[in-house]
Amino acid sequence: MNTFRDRYGPWALVAGASAGLGEAFAHALAARGLHLLLLARRPEALEALASDLHQRYGVEVRHQAMDLGQADLKERAARLAEGVEVGLLVYNAAHSVIGPFLTHPLEEQLRVIDVNCRGPLTLAYVFGLAMAQRGRGGLVLMTSLAGSQGGPLLASYAASKAFNLVLAEGLWAELGLRGVDVIACRAGATKTPGYASSKPKKSIRLMDPEPVVEQTLRALGHKPSLVPGALNSLAAFLLVRVLPRRFAVWVMGRATKQLYG
Repeated sequence: MNTFRDRYGPWALVAGASAGLGEAFAHALAARGLHLLLLARRPEALEALASDLHQRYGVEVRHQAMDLGQADLKERAARLAEGVEVGLLVYNAAHSVIGPFLTHPLEEQLRVIDVNCRGPLTLAYVFGLAMAQRGRGGLVLMTSLAGSQGGPLLASYAASKAFNLVLAEGLWAELGLRGVDVIACRAGATKTPGYASSKPKKSIRLMDPEPVVEQTLRALGHKPSLVPGALNSLAAFLLVRVLPRRFAVWVMGRATKQLYG
């Protein structure tokens, strides 16, 4: 029987790998015997993570500090992956703008599109093409419960996460016919440095990164999208299947306002 490494190895690329969910994905994949290509903005954090992964799991690790919203993402990722076979892509990087839409510069809103939409589409195309030609591989796109409906005070971020959900589900149907598994992880609030840096003013229940990652990897190859965690699954069911859409939008806006003031 094929192992996880047989199906999705020998190398995995994790974009947005230096902390939080990206770091947890890197550890989970290294524990499964995959060599790693790591992309993120902070060189010191990447260097420390790469050293830890190599020493702990004995896998090879390449890393590149870069802004995933830059126009040369395709070329730089291809150079990092030169000479290796990438069987799994995890796109975890995200940029968010919190607050009323018109109070933030247009450039900040467009950066959300560059990092959260252009980035995953670019890497899914580049590495998905090679996977489809080989007839095996996997793509994991991190999206969010925020992408289930409009998100007042998170308008561009929520829209970008809806893009990732729909992109992943479309690719699940297309690329599945060519042996490539695709899944969108619709994560809820998760205990990560990124969440902490958003400076929420109210405490809420958070999932740890590790169960989010493990549930996602177990679901890969079985369904087009996943909501990790029982409470998050219930919230998603209520927002999408039960509440009128206008009320779901109001609920999300109220929750965000309470969380951030």
